[in-house]
Amino acid sequence: MGIKTVQRPQKSLKHSLYISALYGGLKTTIKKFTQNISDIDSIPTINYPEQQPSDITSRYRGVHRLTKRADDTISCVACFMCATACPSKCIFIEATQRTDGVDEKMPRTFTIDMLECVFCGYCVEACPCDAIRMDSGIFTLIAKQREDFLYDKEKLLSIKGAFGNEVSNAK
Repeated sequence: MGIKTVQRPQKSLKHSLYISALYGGLKTTIKKFTQNISDIDSIPTINYPEQQPSDITSRYRGVHRLTKRADDTISCVACFMCATACPSKCIFIEATQRTDGVDEKMPRTFTIDMLECVFCGYCVEACPCDAIRMDSGIFTLIAKQREDFLYDKEKLLSIKGAFGNEVSNAK
């Protein structure tokens, strides 16, 4: 049984130090740097947070909000579909029976931990009642304490949609 030995080609010092690759990358960096310095007014910038971005579309996933029905009751029926679909397990719901004679449940507590949320939108997709949305247009969360990032039912109901349609589309 013959073993065939294949000799590796010997690399020169220039190739083993990657000088040509380093030169190519440095050339690109210097080229872009000189372009930006020579025409600094063409660089798109905004003075955030004083100036907010204007290119946020209706498909942007911002902070969550809960919707209401046309009769001003909460759309959520505490089915736990959003909490089940959530990959980060940041939605906590406690259900109770409705007191207005309607034969369904409603959330006694509905809390979202915004520090745990990955803003994937699975909760919105899973909701059969169109009760939870991420169309608030709020994309910056600022607080001084951890408890301020726990959005409860009242806070989620008080957030308005940035793109209209405040009432749930579900029946």
